[in-house]
Amino acid sequence: MAKIKPSKGAPYARILGVGGYRPTRVVPNEVILETIDSSDEWIRSRSGIQTRHWANDEETVAAMSIEASGKAIADAGISAEQIGGVIVSTVSHFKQTPAVATEIADKLGTNKAAAFDISAGCAGFGYGLTLAKGMIVEGSAEYVLVIGVERLSDLTDLEDRATAFLFGDGAGAVVVGPAQEPAIGPTVWGSEGDKSETIKQTVPWTDYRSGEVARFPAITQEGQAVFRWAVFEMAKVAKEALDAAGITADDLDVFIPHQANERIIDSMVKTLKLPESVMVARDVRTTGNTSAASIPLAMERLLATGEAKSGDTALVIGFGAGLVYAATVVTLP
Repeated sequence: MAKIKPSKGAPYARILGVGGYRPTRVVPNEVILETIDSSDEWIRSRSGIQTRHWANDEETVAAMSIEASGKAIADAGISAEQIGGVIVSTVSHFKQTPAVATEIADKLGTNKAAAFDISAGCAGFGYGLTLAKGMIVEGSAEYVLVIGVERLSDLTDLEDRATAFLFGDGAGAVVVGPAQEPAIGPTVWGSEGDKSETIKQTVPWTDYRSGEVARFPAITQEGQAVFRWAVFEMAKVAKEALDAAGITADDLDVFIPHQANERIIDSMVKTLKLPESVMVARDVRTTGNTSAASIPLAMERLLATGEAKSGDTALVIGFGAGLVYAATVVTLP
């Protein structure tokens, strides 16, 4: 019986570069209040959100991804031709097929990189990062581009008081490449499908096509149930990720949770007992909830402002529709 030759990948993988793109239109809470009965004070106290970005017609999922990816590739100091894989996490690309990743890979100028989309909601960046790490260590690619991108304004019901103020648009990207020492820890991930009704699309596309419903599908959620799950269950997952990486909260420099809601972030910080020295990402205030894009966008902003620096140890955790989650410890590029 023939033996399969073992793969020759890198011993480890790391994030080498990061880039982000936020649409040019900035939307304050006052615009949201035109269609819901609420107040700026209520929105800020419940979510921390002051503004969000909404895409125009030219700022498509592909266009935003290409902008963010170009920055990440330049930050990593490599060329697009060296990219061997493109992974795109999104729930707001409205073509079922082909994957938007193939268009992005081509327009960036990669050399026929493997390209595919994944749908893991707000945990999508963590899922993509884990897949990229595996590709590099396994040897099927030397560099992998991981993109989180959303146009959630297309899936927002502006008359839904519970969600109208939450969502924004944007794209975040990282380049993952080879490393000689661990820089992306073990991933703690999973799903709780019995809670899938807590965050969901209002109706299937087929109901809209057939005329059974007149309103375009949107994202809806059970706010209190999601809040409780995120605060109590995701703090446990974050602790498991720290344990898997062999560190404690005291060893952290940065905490980059999914930018869902500032109250959730504050509660997780308290439950994890993070030291005051740990920089906590709060990009949600001006970017809103951008689902799969939120972690790389928050990472990019922290590095750009100097609030975090290259080599810092960061805990990242994403959680959302499914319900799905993914957490890991990384060394910042």
